[in-house]
Amino acid sequence: MTPLPNYRPKQLSLGPLEAEILHIVWELGTATTKDVHERIMTDPDRELTYSSVTTVLRRLSEKGWLACDKTKRSFAWQPLISRQQAEALKAYQQLQQFLASANPDIVAAFADSLDSASCEQLEAIALRIMAVRKAREEQQ
Repeated sequence: MTPLPNYRPKQLSLGPLEAEILHIVWELGTATTKDVHERIMTDPDRELTYSSVTTVLRRLSEKGWLACDKTKRSFAWQPLISRQQAEALKAYQQLQQFLASANPDIVAAFADSLDSASCEQLEAIALRIMAVRKAREEQQ
């Protein structure tokens, strides 16, 4: 189970090109603007300038997704959280938005509409949560 990270980006929402470039940086681990631009340009149907990639990398840094290290004559970009942590944050945010906007009747109607496979998934999730909490308590 991927725990929610202590660090969270300033802004979770990303545009399509931001998300694409972030995925490239996750795949590479550390990437220069040239690395990202070359990866995108492997698609012959794409047209994207080097400066556009630089702009998006800077924007991802400003939003708190990437850190930039200037070494010699180039910038190296690294993700501040993993892909799995980002997925956990997104799911957490969606759940919080659902719970904040829904009254108990809506949540109950939603839960009532679940099929048996979904109920089994929820039961498995509940068991996993209990196991994690028990392990955490034993560590303290």
